Amino acid sequence: MIAQGIIIDGDKVLMVRQHVSRGDVVWNFPGGHVEVGETTEEACVREVREETGYDVLVTGLISEAAGKYTYRAKIVGGSLFVDTTLIDNEDIVEARWIRLDDYDKFDDVTRLLIDKVVCA
Repeated sequence: MIAQGIIIDGDKVLMVRQHVSRGDVVWNFPGGHVEVGETTEEACVREVREETGYDVLVTGLISEAAGKYTYRAKIVGGSLFVDTTLIDNEDIVEARWIRLDDYDKFDDVTRLLIDKVVCA
């Protein structure tokens, strides 16, 4: 299972740029695998912290499809920082706030999920 968080602040969304298995570097929501004994909500909080430096509170489930849980979340602490010493972050190139109208950064599925949060 995978858990990821969508965090929107004004006209920007928090994203991570990372290497994926097919060899591309793409923008994704912060997230990752659910560990044994962890709920998907707990995994979302942990993964966002590990990949971006932010502490978040999960505020709702946006989507669940094929074992991927996408949550709406809000920042409650921390600051933007990618800990490159974590082995689980070796695929992360950067984390940053991306303007919602920067459409070329998002694939169709990402755009649809962002729209669900913005329109909610």
